[in-house]
Amino acid sequence: MHFFDDRDWLWNRRQFLLGAGSLAGLTLLQPFSLAATPRKVNFAADPFSLGVASGDPWHNSVALWTRLAPEPLNGGGVTESSVEVGWEVASDEQMRNIVARGKTVATAALGHSVHVEVFGLKPARWYWYRFTVGNAASPIGRTRTAPAPNAKVDRFAFAFASCQHYETGYYTAYKHMVAEELDAVVFLGDYIYEYGATAGRTRLHNSAEVKTLTDYRNRYGLYKSDPLLKQAHAAFPWIVTWDDHEVDNNYAGLTAEDNAPVDAFTARRKLAYQVFYEHMPLRPSCLKRDLAVEIYRQIPYGSLLSFNVLDTRQYRTDQPCGDGSKVLCEAALSAQATIMGTAQKRWLFQNLQKSKARWNVLAQQVMVAPFDSEIGDGRKYSMDKWSGYIAERNELMQFLQTRKPSNPVVITGDIHSNWAANLKADFDRPESAVVGAEFVGTSISSGGDGLDSRPGMAQMLAENPHIKFFNGQRGYVRCVVTPERWQSDYRIVPVVSRPDGEVNTRATFVAENGKPGLQRA
Repeated sequence: MHFFDDRDWLWNRRQFLLGAGSLAGLTLLQPFSLAATPRKVNFAADPFSLGVASGDPWHNSVALWTRLAPEPLNGGGVTESSVEVGWEVASDEQMRNIVARGKTVATAALGHSVHVEVFGLKPARWYWYRFTVGNAASPIGRTRTAPAPNAKVDRFAFAFASCQHYETGYYTAYKHMVAEELDAVVFLGDYIYEYGATAGRTRLHNSAEVKTLTDYRNRYGLYKSDPLLKQAHAAFPWIVTWDDHEVDNNYAGLTAEDNAPVDAFTARRKLAYQVFYEHMPLRPSCLKRDLAVEIYRQIPYGSLLSFNVLDTRQYRTDQPCGDGSKVLCEAALSAQATIMGTAQKRWLFQNLQKSKARWNVLAQQVMVAPFDSEIGDGRKYSMDKWSGYIAERNELMQFLQTRKPSNPVVITGDIHSNWAANLKADFDRPESAVVGAEFVGTSISSGGDGLDSRPGMAQMLAENPHIKFFNGQRGYVRCVVTPERWQSDYRIVPVVSRPDGEVNTRATFVAENGKPGLQRA
């Protein structure tokens, strides 16, 4: 196992092996100036105001996260250039049986965030963890390692979610998610929204539109201060990716929504990516030279399931046809258009080709299946989705048809509504083979309370026969996976404009091993 590659020049190579007397205490430190001496600091306010989190579980290790922020809406409030932080992991909730402990350094260069990789853990086990700094101790978080490679796994349960616009609703869905029996949470993007404050909404943003390093840090400070979001992070390991609002609405590669100068937008995007890393439970290997962030990666769960976590923002070409919902133009059909980029596409196809997992999951941002939103003879499609990149979608569908990776399933966010769809070898030919299933989850809060359906939807679904379900309320999707069956429960919270919304299951869809596609349960 490698801890870093030769491109990760930022990482200080010192390692600590403290307590436990084994590799369980091995961790990589935060990057920091070699001239800086980390200090033990006491804080007047809680330095762990943003809580704790874990993520990217492997069979023998997990990433642990926190950020020192006694003043989370004011740049963090830590004046020291580097601060020594202790951490420990236990096999029990009371933190009596410590199996690993160590020290790391939180630096100003990365917003005094902490990313610890703890190795030497046992597979498929719950662990508890906490951080200490000065006279303060963090809340205790809970995490779970993945099963051993090729291990037989009888059941895996997770929830996936996306789109948590702070202003448009409460995070009630997380209160209900924490009560579920889950092994992990997958978050598919739009963790924050970059917009300025809008009067009259349920809650208010803390500034104008965010564009600077401090702006982005303060916006994450606002979002991560939400108590229900903190509880969800502390309850399960998270697997995260981003979408557009972590930077700028509907941006594509280095093209901003408002076509800002490329140099200016490149600088803004780089800051936004860095601050995303600072606030997510990601492994240090995601942070590359020059503070670039590479977010696509694979997370396997024994022989049962493998997550291929995609990035459909950083490497895409500009949306064709003027963006928006449009009649297809020639650019939407171009072989030069890409939503994944060459390197990521090659990586994905290689993963699928080599995979021995029973279920092969693409965890990604925007809807793969086309949706014609024009009732009648005309056709209009969203250019921000895979429908704006038809040649590449066709390439993916043809790969699934010809190479036949076991049970491909796509999970998707972005669209603030629930959908279920069969993926077809050729969407222009309804009789063509079904090659996979797509489950699209609604938002946590974006869009407000929402509606169960919308005018004309029954007719639109009839004109899009590969799509089997639509719902426009808030919530998350709970998935229970066994070797023979995948079940997706669409858990909805009809009311997010006030904090007391209940949860119910609006619909359930299943996919069966060896039978591509889905059906309603």
